This record gives sequence, C-alpha cells and structure tokens, in this order.
Amino acid sequence: MARKKPVVFEQSLGELQALVERLESGDLSLEQSLTAFEQGVALTRECQQALTLAEQKVQQLIEQNGALTTTPFDGEAE
Repeated sequence: MARKKPVVFEQSLGELQALVERLESGDLSLEQSLTAFEQGVALTRECQQALTLAEQKVQQLIEQNGALTTTPFDGEAE
C-alpha cells in the first residue's frame, strides 16, 4: 500500500501500535488478521524509511570546529 503523502513518523508509529493491539486482542478473523499484518508491514517500512531519512539529515548537520562535516551516526549517546 503506497501513500502519496510524506511519511509522518509519529502518525505511522501510532497506526502500527493500534494494529498490533487489534491483532493481540484476538478478535479478528484470519482474513482480517492477514490484512492487518500486511498493513503493519507497510507501516513498518514507512517508519524505517523515516528513520533512515532522519539519520541522513543528522549526518549532514553535524558541526565540528565551525565547519559542517559528515560524520557517521552510530546511535550511541556520548
């Protein structure tokens, strides 16, 4: 399922959480569960894409000694 709007991470994550809750409730039929799972996979990909884009922006915006430089993002706080 492709979206035409830009990915909003928080919105996609919220939708994913709601889908997980519906799946965990056990109230869905097999067909509904499969549809929800497919939607969840698509939302997970959207979230990953948004995180990758954010990581790229962080790499581009790191400033050292007054000059912008690209530094790999390792995900760990110093």
